[in-house]
Amino acid sequence: MAAEQPQPEGSKPLSGLLSGIAQATYYGHAGITEELLRGQLYPEAAPHEFRALLAKMSGVLKSVASADMDLNQLEAFLTAQTKKQGGITADQAAVIAKFWQNHRTKIRESLINQSRWDNTLKNMNWRVDLKSQSRHVDQINTPVAIVEMELGKNGQESEFLCLEFDEAKVNQMLKKLSEIEESITALTQTT
Repeated sequence: MAAEQPQPEGSKPLSGLLSGIAQATYYGHAGITEELLRGQLYPEAAPHEFRALLAKMSGVLKSVASADMDLNQLEAFLTAQTKKQGGITADQAAVIAKFWQNHRTKIRESLINQSRWDNTLKNMNWRVDLKSQSRHVDQINTPVAIVEMELGKNGQESEFLCLEFDEAKVNQMLKKLSEIEESITALTQTT
């Protein structure tokens, strides 16, 4: 088993900076400010130098996150950034690559959650019952589909919706779902 390579000098502050950017940008922690990051990670840097580093790393992280880069894409992107004038160093690229390996899934989930502005379907249960009581005798012993849905946003209390369908409504809904499926298939097929 190969020994882990020692981290280059200055990689801990850069890793902390990337974490701070992720906390503020993707995880919604408003308390992470430019002043806090500079004071904790780069106290010796002049404000304009730190602002430039922060902007550069924010831009790189935004590019990597918005493309949801896999490791091959990331390597190609970071290599291009190291060759670009005013780009990043090889040591910075290594820290960014390690950071992205560790945080990709969580950042991706955060971006997906931020892109949802309405409730989502969290859970759905269904069953078919037979009516045992009704105002009308002809409706007794007819099948009824019961659909229970849990709707909500992450971190908020859910709403529950209960729907009851008779056979005709189930058939109507299945027909509409087939039409939706056909439309999606037609739009996604390449010619």
